[in-house]
Amino acid sequence: MGKIFFLAGKSSSGKDTIYRSLLECESLGLNKLIPYTTRPIRAGEMNGREYFFTEEAGLEKLRESGRVIEERVYHTYHGPWYYFTVDDGQLDLAKRDYLMIGTLESFLAIRKYVGGGSIVPLYIEVDDGERLQRALDRERKQEKPKYEEMCRRFLADCEDFSEEKIAEAGIEKRFQNNSLEVCLEEVKDYIRQTRD
Repeated sequence: MGKIFFLAGKSSSGKDTIYRSLLECESLGLNKLIPYTTRPIRAGEMNGREYFFTEEAGLEKLRESGRVIEERVYHTYHGPWYYFTVDDGQLDLAKRDYLMIGTLESFLAIRKYVGGGSIVPLYIEVDDGERLQRALDRERKQEKPKYEEMCRRFLADCEDFSEEKIAEAGIEKRFQNNSLEVCLEEVKDYIRQTRD
């Protein structure tokens, strides 16, 4: 039986970089389980790689067909942005292991859908000051920086990833991303140990 390895952590903690590196690691052989979003595509992103990008009308059609596994909405400075996971044929735990990235809320919903023994949390942490600098550096690279949204997201993380919510999700193992190379190797080792 396969597993879903689920990366979670506050914004700008390095999850996206770790996610890409884990997928590129041939010895791990992890498969993507690509989520959906209604937020605008960012510079450097590609539809079907980081997310499937859709409009709210597309989300509504998926809801009506009963294919949405979990969803959450963020009321941003630019309006509501939805993030969601769809039962679209990507997931086959009888044959494969997967890698996902998301929030604690999405982790809990996916765990409920697949069962607790089939999902392994990979919680990434970084000092808040470092995260803020990383977020600012990333936003400055956008064609049209959205600083208000960056700040909203940074502050929302304090609530979304509170110690109480981390404990409620049953997450005990944490990975400190002070050095990307060290953190990545620790995550890889943990994935290998969890499979044994």
